[in-house]
Amino acid sequence: MSGAHDASMATLQEQRHGRGFDYEPGSPHLRHPRLRHEITERIRSLVAEQFARTGSCRVLEVGAGHGSFTDHIAATGAEVTVTEMSRPSLDLLERRFAWNKKVTLLYDPDGERVFSEPATFDLVLCVSVLHHIPDYLGFVDRVCDRIDEGGAFASFQDPIWYPRRSRLNLGADRWAYYAWRVGQRNLWHGAATRVRRARGVLDETNAADMAEYHVVRQGVDDEALADLLRGRFDDVEVWRYWSTQLPALQAVGSRTGARTTFGLVSRHRRGTAG
Repeated sequence: MSGAHDASMATLQEQRHGRGFDYEPGSPHLRHPRLRHEITERIRSLVAEQFARTGSCRVLEVGAGHGSFTDHIAATGAEVTVTEMSRPSLDLLERRFAWNKKVTLLYDPDGERVFSEPATFDLVLCVSVLHHIPDYLGFVDRVCDRIDEGGAFASFQDPIWYPRRSRLNLGADRWAYYAWRVGQRNLWHGAATRVRRARGVLDETNAADMAEYHVVRQGVDDEALADLLRGRFDDVEVWRYWSTQLPALQAVGSRTGARTTFGLVSRHRRGTAG
């Protein structure tokens, strides 16, 4: 990320995720124990693979929020560098991990801080991050240069690119979203936002639009990301799954085999970093 557009987005993201913000209600990967457990286990497995390979593991976690997954990474004994765009979130992380000398926290208001650091890593992790980045393909391409030979890249909780989803799939996803909005008592706000997005309108002064930028952009192109990563890694897995905010509908969607969201796990980085 770079330029005035990204600096503006950072400001709006911070308005949306400022002091006192609770990530969990609107974040299925945090709210639903089964989904959270699945993502956590995949991350821990990747860390364990790096320990088995080299005897250590250096992790870069981009956009950690309140550190829900940082906790699990740190518990393995890995060295963790965390970047966070929101100053209030970073303040919370500083309090939460003050005791752990293996956790390094970096304030990254424009998304460029990691590229100015000389460090390289065994694993780069993005959880619910790529859909906030306008040029996510460029970002992933650049961040892979920070991964050492044999290392891994993983991302989770991004919406599958809409043009490859059926009308039924998109309709079920949106219906689940509205059902959750009713429980949040802000249905009209959610409906107004959805109408703007359905028309393809992006209000760059609106924190709600910029925080969920992917909806106007039609999700994240999972296949384009997988193709990019196959040029860098020997093993690329695309994991597609159902994810929605409402617990009852999360259970129903999971049983039907519907897919709305994806993760990518890339192992065995070819060549050398930098």
